[in-house]
Amino acid sequence: MMLVREHDIEALAIGAAILGAGGGGDPLIGQLMAQEAIREHGPVQLLPLEALNNHAFVLPVAMMGAPTVFLEKIPSGEEAMLAVRRMEQHLGRRADAVCPIECGGMNSMIPFVVAARLGLPVVDGDGMGRAFPELQMETFHVYGISGTPACIADEWGNVVLFETVNNFRLEAFARACTVKMGGYSHLVDYPMSGADMKRAAVPGTVSLGMALGRAVRVAQERHQDPVRAVLEATAGTAYGRGVELFRGKVVDVTRRTRDGFAFGKAVLEGLGDCRGSQLSIDFQNESLIAVRDGQVVATVPDIIAMLDPETGLPVTNERLRYGQRVAVVGIPTPPIMRTPEALKVWGPRTFGYDVDFQPLEELHVN
Repeated sequence: MMLVREHDIEALAIGAAILGAGGGGDPLIGQLMAQEAIREHGPVQLLPLEALNNHAFVLPVAMMGAPTVFLEKIPSGEEAMLAVRRMEQHLGRRADAVCPIECGGMNSMIPFVVAARLGLPVVDGDGMGRAFPELQMETFHVYGISGTPACIADEWGNVVLFETVNNFRLEAFARACTVKMGGYSHLVDYPMSGADMKRAAVPGTVSLGMALGRAVRVAQERHQDPVRAVLEATAGTAYGRGVELFRGKVVDVTRRTRDGFAFGKAVLEGLGDCRGSQLSIDFQNESLIAVRDGQVVATVPDIIAMLDPETGLPVTNERLRYGQRVAVVGIPTPPIMRTPEALKVWGPRTFGYDVDFQPLEELHVN
């Protein structure tokens, strides 16, 4: 078990935003919220999944809504606390630990805000292994855990509790309420035992995020290629070594917020070795599919992330701008995210693409 301090949060904000595939909320906002909570209340214990008591009561926490909204409406940090307390009151039991629902610059931070204030550990694992746009797109759902009772809270203190017949209805109802709450809310769902989390979670995602962030910082300090450092840091993990897909300049980006999601497309013109080539990336909060010169080079659930080629820092989809130079990397996802049951929930056909999932390592054989 390790203690997570302010400098660890900085590393996690970088690495989790890389794993977040362009979504999961703005990393800087999340970092500042978590660091303030740790500065005020002290460091937070990071609990390995295997060390979690089978009878522990675990609450996953996150923000919900369009990431673009957070750039204009910065959370106070009280929203997630309110949702956790209301869930505890409803179930008549105090949480023993919290965990992230997904990787992402914001959503990997929210559990640390809550944990620091309540004196709870954060479990080193989550329900997505990256970020996805919908609540049923979690390994918790894939492997048989109910998303409800669930709770969302907003900046004004409004709280809504949900009991739904299935996890798809939870997504529909919570999304509708989130839109009415101004485009974002803070969420607690999939309350579960330690035994269930051990069975259904993607393990080690928080510590991996920190490792990726540290690799970026070390590369910066040593004036090394930070993109290569990210790819090397994924080697030997449950994910597998990432690959560089493209380097180029953003020549077009479209983005619209609809039904609580940020939909869009980015088009890149190649630079350097990629000159004369074009890459397009579709996203729904998170990047879903990358197509180079008419050929699919990566799809969900594998991770498509854009990095600043000079610093290695992640470029989230809500911060993409015309003229930016980016390196696009692909990172394979762990086997738990590639089972037939999982691909029915978040494979490319789920998002309307007429292609089957093909693992990144098969698309890019060296």
